[in-house]
Amino acid sequence: METVNIKINNMAASVPAGSTILEAARTIGIEIPTLCYLKEINEIGACRICMVEVKGARSLVTACVFPVTEGMEVFTNTEKVRKSRKLTLELILSTHDRRCLSCVRSGNCELQALCKEFGVDDEAHFAGENPRYDFDDSAAHMVRDNNRCILCRRCVAACQQQDCAVIGANARGFNTHIGSAFEKDLADVSCVSCGQCIVNCPTGALSEKDDTDKVLAAINDPEKYVIVHTAPSIRATLGEAFGLKLGTNVQGKMVAALRRLGFDKVFDTDFAADLTIMEEANELIERVTNGGVLPMITSCSPGWVKYCEHYFPQLIPHLSSCKSPQQMFGAVIKSWYAEKNGIDPAKIVCVGVMPCTAKKFENKRDGQNATGYPDVDIAITTRELARMIDSAGIYFKHLADEEFDNPLGEASGAGVIFGATGGVMEAALRTAVETLTGEELRSLDFTEVRGTKGIKEASYQVGDLTVNVCAASGLQNARKVLEEIAAGTSKYHFIEIMACPGGCVNGGGQPVQHAVVRNFVDLRGARAKALYEADAASAVRKSHENPAIKQLYAEYLGEPGSHKAHELLHTHYTARPKYK
Repeated sequence: METVNIKINNMAASVPAGSTILEAARTIGIEIPTLCYLKEINEIGACRICMVEVKGARSLVTACVFPVTEGMEVFTNTEKVRKSRKLTLELILSTHDRRCLSCVRSGNCELQALCKEFGVDDEAHFAGENPRYDFDDSAAHMVRDNNRCILCRRCVAACQQQDCAVIGANARGFNTHIGSAFEKDLADVSCVSCGQCIVNCPTGALSEKDDTDKVLAAINDPEKYVIVHTAPSIRATLGEAFGLKLGTNVQGKMVAALRRLGFDKVFDTDFAADLTIMEEANELIERVTNGGVLPMITSCSPGWVKYCEHYFPQLIPHLSSCKSPQQMFGAVIKSWYAEKNGIDPAKIVCVGVMPCTAKKFENKRDGQNATGYPDVDIAITTRELARMIDSAGIYFKHLADEEFDNPLGEASGAGVIFGATGGVMEAALRTAVETLTGEELRSLDFTEVRGTKGIKEASYQVGDLTVNVCAASGLQNARKVLEEIAAGTSKYHFIEIMACPGGCVNGGGQPVQHAVVRNFVDLRGARAKALYEADAASAVRKSHENPAIKQLYAEYLGEPGSHKAHELLHTHYTARPKYK
């Protein structure tokens, strides 16, 4: 590898040729602040916070895009640099809503942190016209407040990465703002509700719709029986909101906190992940053996499903008819569980804690009310749960571990890996292979579909059949796979697609991490590692061996794919208009 020799703050460094000043500085432990920069996504040098001095240059340069050259001397913390950064922050604040105490990102805002670092107060240093914008709360999953926007364009870049590009910079000059084409509301464009714009926003301009008041109202209503269930990835991410190390599995503390919030029962969505595998594996086998539509594509990710409906409606027949684990769970709660325990389903409030803002859209879809009541009443994100725990005065770090309630707290290791890209595929293969061959697998680890690569593919010999599979995450990668299907050149039998890059561990409802972490730390890998470790430590690692799943089929559903299972656990999809 070719290297160049430079000096940064009089410290010698040898760095790969082609590195930017920002990247070079990190190699010697110097962090140059940024606001707009997202590695490989938004490298535009627009915010001007990363300005540094280069010896011999006539002006300050942007470290995030300026390449190093042999013999370059860089200074990152001079008086001139600090004055420039402070001035830029004051200019940003001149049109910014400075009501930080009421902002959902207060304490975790990159702009707020930089203002503190550079001694910028909340006084209006540059008086003048200050445009005001109405909230856009039209979408089911989020709110946009352009009064807190700093025009960094990170949300725009994230939306482009997700192959939607439904937002961009509208107008010009002082009137520039982020919006959709023709100033349409988010509800009126082909937004897929993935929430990647939210987790990449440095301020409080974008946030999920907060449904915590609805949850608390239900908990405090003596007539309601309130059940909560937590998605597989939440145990690997919730701890971040309380200062724990990335990838810490906080399952036991999470259960303890939920009980202290007052829920009547605390269950595990992993149970429904196992149930999804039972139905999905059966559906795959039916399609393979009876000449059904192939490849079959998973339907667990509501952001991906909505993307397919908007952008590739002709491929809807390839989607599995299975509901997502969140919705299956609610359907089982309001049927089998309600009957078994003599509870009126009208009094049950089912709350899902999800990594995904699209779940707020999903539970309002048609076909998600198998019992005549909504399968899931309220979906909240990991962030919303963290805020509830904080506001209730629960000292999360000091909680002793507790166990989920049974029977819907029982799950296999296959269920827990749903939270990582490739996890649904691996879980389904464990069950489908054993069902097709009638033989026990020697190894349960399908490592070829693991990892955070955008598209992973593998072939497995299952009896006389060679099964070709693919796991894709991130909607740009999904498009590549879908275009092959549309062209008739796809070789796959089974495809897993997750809307968010890296899968649910990187969902739009997960704890927001500073851009430095997103840029230079393997966030997805650290979170996924916790799930694979939980799987490896599980006593039961196959969905079809989960005792609670066996009980459900024996007592109520009969067998996978039965008429009753289809009524409760399967759904349909709708072609939607494509607007950008």
